[in-house]
Amino acid sequence: MKKVTLTFDNGPTPGITDKVLDILARKNLKSTFMMVGRNLEDPSAASLLENIHAAGHWIGNHSYTHSVAFGERQDGEYVEAEIGKTQQLLGKYVHPSRFFRPFGNDGQVGPHLLSEAALSYLLRHRYTGVLWNSVPHDWDDQAGWVERCLADVSRQDWTVSVLHDIAHAALPRLPELLDRLGDSGVTITQDFPDEVILMRDGSPVSLPDSYIAERP
Repeated sequence: MKKVTLTFDNGPTPGITDKVLDILARKNLKSTFMMVGRNLEDPSAASLLENIHAAGHWIGNHSYTHSVAFGERQDGEYVEAEIGKTQQLLGKYVHPSRFFRPFGNDGQVGPHLLSEAALSYLLRHRYTGVLWNSVPHDWDDQAGWVERCLADVSRQDWTVSVLHDIAHAALPRLPELLDRLGDSGVTITQDFPDEVILMRDGSPVSLPDSYIAERP
């Protein structure tokens, strides 16, 4: 049976994330929220952490600024600021496996994902790096993202889809997507396949050299 893991990136966003939580609760579904650290500087956004955690969703680190991929800026100070600062803001709500999702430049994979400094930091601090195999572009294609997600699901056994709990993204059509996935008979799960796990608790899993930028 096909599996689907839905994840939500770039939040938390007051007025959006809480509505996503309500929709998931009505379907009794669990997800993972990969959070941008600077959003958590807003107390109203940070207050959502408790609700997300209490509902049984997992919480991960999606960098502090979500602006420059590690492979494009290779200094260690940038790595510490982007990962370490966000981890501090997530505090007790972060998943025990220390989930981290790198910035992918519109969902792309390649050597821009990691620098040697970033890789060393993630391994040394025992993070679990989580990628994806479906980016339906909910943030910039309201007309087509649901169909694109369903097409990804149809062509692979286990789909890990990146949606977004930000304005003008997944929220308006999320109930439709969940209904159509339910009608198709797939299993929606919270777990991740090894194929999208760079490292687990600091041990490499699916970590090709092609995801690590060469030194300039």
